[in-house]
Amino acid sequence: MTNPIIQERTERTQWFLQDRFGMFIHWGLYAIPARGEWVRNAERISVEDYQTYFDDFDPVRYDPKAWARAAKQAGMKYAVLTAKHHDGFCLFDSALTEYKSTNTKAGRDLVREFIEAFRAEGLKVGLYYSLIDWHHEDYPAYGDRHHPMRGNESYARNPETFDRYLAYMHGQVKELLTNYGKLDIMWFDFSYDQMKGETWKATELMAMIRSLQPHVIVDNRLDASGEEGGSIYTNNPLSYSGDFASPEQIIPPQGVTDHEGNPIPWEACITLNNNWGYAAQDFQYKSPTTVIRKLVECVSKNGNLLLNVGPNALGEIPQESLDILSEIGDWVQKNGNSIYGCGQAAWPKPEWGRYTQKGNLLYAHLFEESVGPINLNGLAGKVKKARLLSDGSEVFLSRPWNAAQYPEDAFISFGRPEHSSYPLPDKRATVVELTLL
Repeated sequence: MTNPIIQERTERTQWFLQDRFGMFIHWGLYAIPARGEWVRNAERISVEDYQTYFDDFDPVRYDPKAWARAAKQAGMKYAVLTAKHHDGFCLFDSALTEYKSTNTKAGRDLVREFIEAFRAEGLKVGLYYSLIDWHHEDYPAYGDRHHPMRGNESYARNPETFDRYLAYMHGQVKELLTNYGKLDIMWFDFSYDQMKGETWKATELMAMIRSLQPHVIVDNRLDASGEEGGSIYTNNPLSYSGDFASPEQIIPPQGVTDHEGNPIPWEACITLNNNWGYAAQDFQYKSPTTVIRKLVECVSKNGNLLLNVGPNALGEIPQESLDILSEIGDWVQKNGNSIYGCGQAAWPKPEWGRYTQKGNLLYAHLFEESVGPINLNGLAGKVKKARLLSDGSEVFLSRPWNAAQYPEDAFISFGRPEHSSYPLPDKRATVVELTLL
C-alpha cells in the first residue's frame, strides 16, 4: 500500500515534472559588496558593519517584469526568489521585523512585485526562505559553524531564547503563505549539524504550511537533505521530508532515487557563474551549450534544472546572464517538446548524447557528430519515423551498406547517401524525434 505522504507528493509534483526548467534568483543586500551571498560569513562582518548596505540599498532599476520576460523567453516555467537569505534581510513587507526592503531607500515590497510580474507572464512562483538568520538576536552565533560571529564570545546566545527565533521564523513563513496569494514552491535552505528536523519544529511548520496552501511543493532541506532516517530517500518519509530533492551545484550521476531504486522528484540548482549572489569579478560563466546540455541531462535522469541569476545592486540581471538565457531560449523554443513533460528513456544512454522520452516519442539529443550513419543501439525494427524536432524535416531512417553487420541497431542520417558523414544541424544539441512502433 502506498504511503499517503508519497501519494500526496506524487499528486503535488505533477506540474513540476512537466515543467522541468526554472529560474532561481538570489538577490539582497549582498549585491552591494558584490562578493557573493555568503560575504558576511566569509569576511566575518558584524551586523553593525553590514548596516551600511542596508542604508545604501536602492535598486532603482528593479524591473521584475523584465526579469519575468527574460525567464519566459529562456523557456523557464517557474521561478524562485530569495524572500529572505541567511543575512536575515527580507525582500518582503514583514510585520515581524524592521529589517526589510520597505524600510530601505527602495521603500517597496520587492517580493510582491516579483510575484505579480511572474504570474502575469504565466509562470509559476516560488519563494526561498533561509531557515538560518545571521541578523536575528536569538539565532545561535558564537560556536555555530556558519554564523559570521562564530568565533566571538561576546555573541554567545542563551539557548532558551531560541524559541523566540522559531516563533519569528514560523511567523514569517505564515506571512509569505498568507499575504501573497497562491505560491507554487516553498524553497527552504538549509539544515546542518543539529540544526535540522525538529530543531526547526519541522512537523509543526509543515502542518501549518499544508493547512494554508496544501498544494505548495516544498524542498527537502528541513531535514539536512535526508541524512537521517525517514527522509525523502526512503519509502517511509516524514511529513517534512519534502516533495523534491535538491542537489546543489552537481547533477547526480544516476539521477535521484529512493533507497529501493524508485525515482523521486528532484531538481538540480545550478549557478550561471560560480556565485549565487551578484559577484562583480566572477566572469566564469557557463556557456549556453553547457547549460542546454545539462538541462537535457537533468531531464534524461527524471530531473529538473533550476538555473540561478544574481541581479546587481541596482536590480539588473547582468547582461552576460541575459545573453546566455537568450540563446538557451532560442534552443528551447525549437526543441522544448523534448524537455517539457519528458523524462528518462527506456533505452540506455547512447554514446553520442542523451535520450529523453514522452510516451512513444523518443528524443535523441545529439552532442557529437558521427562518422557515417548515427547508431540507435538496439532499436532495429522499433522506429516508425524520424524527424528533426526544430523544423519537422525528415531524417533518413535506413540501414546503409556499412552498417549491415549491426542487425540489432537502427540508423539515421541527415543526408544522402546515408553511409556518408554529415555535420549536426545544431552544434549545441541536435534533437531528432523518433516515433516508436
